[in-house]
Amino acid sequence: MGAAAYWYCLRSIIVREGLRFVHQRERFFAALVRPLVWLAIFAVGFRAVLGVSIIPPYETYILYDEYVVPGLVAMIQLFNGMQNSLSMVYDREMGSMRTLLVSPLPRWYLLMAKLLAGVAVSIAQVYVFLGIAWLWGVEPPPLGYLAALPALLLSGLMLGALGLLLSSFVKQLENFAGVMNFVIFPMFFASSALYPLWRIKEGSPSLYLIAAFNPFTQAVELIRFSLYLRVDGTALLAVAGCLAVFLGAAVLAYDPGRGFWARRGGPTEQS
Repeated sequence: MGAAAYWYCLRSIIVREGLRFVHQRERFFAALVRPLVWLAIFAVGFRAVLGVSIIPPYETYILYDEYVVPGLVAMIQLFNGMQNSLSMVYDREMGSMRTLLVSPLPRWYLLMAKLLAGVAVSIAQVYVFLGIAWLWGVEPPPLGYLAALPALLLSGLMLGALGLLLSSFVKQLENFAGVMNFVIFPMFFASSALYPLWRIKEGSPSLYLIAAFNPFTQAVELIRFSLYLRVDGTALLAVAGCLAVFLGAAVLAYDPGRGFWARRGGPTEQS
């Protein structure tokens, strides 16, 4: 297969996801409602009782609004990754995913193209939210918006790969909503998205350990540091490592010959 075939496949998948997103305008607004509720309502309430001391990457005391924005950015990517996984289950039930996966292109490339298409949509949502947050008074350095792009790409791929892996275990569309809730809410609340890790440690050392090893925490910190023109090496390595594990497992799971379903007599012909 030549490079033109790979490019045509990637472009077609991205265009398809873009058209689906354009035709589902409520999906765009729904993705913004959740973080805006936290920013406009919860952050106002917490502002008076939860000040944030000087912690990296911040160089001064900050309001809670400024602290919570990177976590809400990661929330958009987490929900978008799960939403894309939901579409994978739907496509598998309708048969379009089967058509895609029997193409002569490598299966890992097809899944990666699907992930990239979803991440492109989530990044567009993120920058709209960051624009609204700027109007709200949360103003990272101007170059931070550009510096955050690689972090958003990496974190979006990691969270999307997790969703892709989960979708390989779900047989029916109606079962995926429960799986999404089981994954999304524990990952989001047991992380540094809403509270600094040192505050969590003061309240519960065991919850602190869970939050510290939560991949979503690493994604939040990677985005947080990049917005303020710094690099968190630990978060970068953790997110890259989790991406490799999740994506590798997802590629294996979607392989009819070696995947998880093949060993249990599951629906390999539909995956």
